Amino acid sequence: MSIQHRAAAFESIEALTAAMQGQEYFADHNLAAAIFLATSMGKPLLLEGEPGVGKTEVAKVLAALAETPLIRLQCYEGIDVHQAIYQWDFARQMLHIRMLESHHNPSDISRRIYGEEFLIKGPLLRALEPTDGTPAVLLIDEIDRADDEFEALLLEALSDFQVSVPEIGTIRAPTPPVVVITSNRTREVHDALKRRCLYHWIDYPSAAAERRIVMAKVPEAPPMLVAKVTRFVQELRRADLYKVPGVAETIDWARALVHLGYTDLTAAALMESIGTLLKYQEDMKWSRTADFAQLMDLVTDA
Repeated sequence: MSIQHRAAAFESIEALTAAMQGQEYFADHNLAAAIFLATSMGKPLLLEGEPGVGKTEVAKVLAALAETPLIRLQCYEGIDVHQAIYQWDFARQMLHIRMLESHHNPSDISRRIYGEEFLIKGPLLRALEPTDGTPAVLLIDEIDRADDEFEALLLEALSDFQVSVPEIGTIRAPTPPVVVITSNRTREVHDALKRRCLYHWIDYPSAAAERRIVMAKVPEAPPMLVAKVTRFVQELRRADLYKVPGVAETIDWARALVHLGYTDLTAAALMESIGTLLKYQEDMKWSRTADFAQLMDLVTDA
């Protein structure tokens, strides 16, 4: 059953929320509504937010709910059609040319070497080919890292779920994939791309929501430790940091404290595991200031 059918089968947004909770993803009502609409309407979903708030995880959860492959297209500066959509297997083509030269008219060779058997399919092209009639979940991750030109390449695929290969023609998806696009907003995504998508901004969770997330992801952590960990991170996000820790860092920190054998948050525990929270030299220097010590005392003495 396709994920569009699964989404449409839910009686309410709350039912979808519950299904996602079964995958240990705690979406608020508005995010669940955006996911429900995108999957049931067959529209790409553009998720923006700070790093580590759970944008990529949405695609993973949707793939798990649909029991369908997750195909990931990781964006980076300089990515082009060859990495994202297709390229030709030149080595195989050359071998085939040598074989054909002795058996066929040379003018017929070019037609024979540009077939799908010589096509190396990138993530975007693979996502247009459903497996057993079930559409894949296509994750286009960190679109803001790609160049403007790459966004233009995506427009055809996201509008009509098709791509053009000049030597072959247009390849269309018989069943459109579910598309999740993420952006950390290091630059603005163009309006032309946004018009093709539904949009949602994922913010940092509340303290209560973050506690629930950490307890689900690190069930071996004592509740008191989780409460102090999440409170500390919530306070830390108010500081003027170079890089504020996301939910992913909170989970990693709780897991690190468990590995170190701590059942309570102490100054020693914090300093031994600080590298799971702060990832830049400027923030590590700040952790040695009086402001950081005051924040540490606020939580560890609670």
